[in-house]
Amino acid sequence: MQPSQTELCPLCGNANQCSLADGAETTVPCWCFAVTISQEALAHIPPEQIDKACLCPRCAAGIATNAI
Repeated sequence: MQPSQTELCPLCGNANQCSLADGAETTVPCWCFAVTISQEALAHIPPEQIDKACLCPRCAAGIATNAI
């Protein structure tokens, strides 16, 4: 089964590991609720993807800078 666009990081295209975007009923908050997201990474999210798809942990931390 192919991941949906909401399950992919809008910066690098890898799985974003978002517990809310995977389509399953969950009461578990996404991993991103407990971390600080890189402002540089947020600035590079395509406008059409804002509030539509989560970043992956690497991009959120600013580690995957080659994807930005």
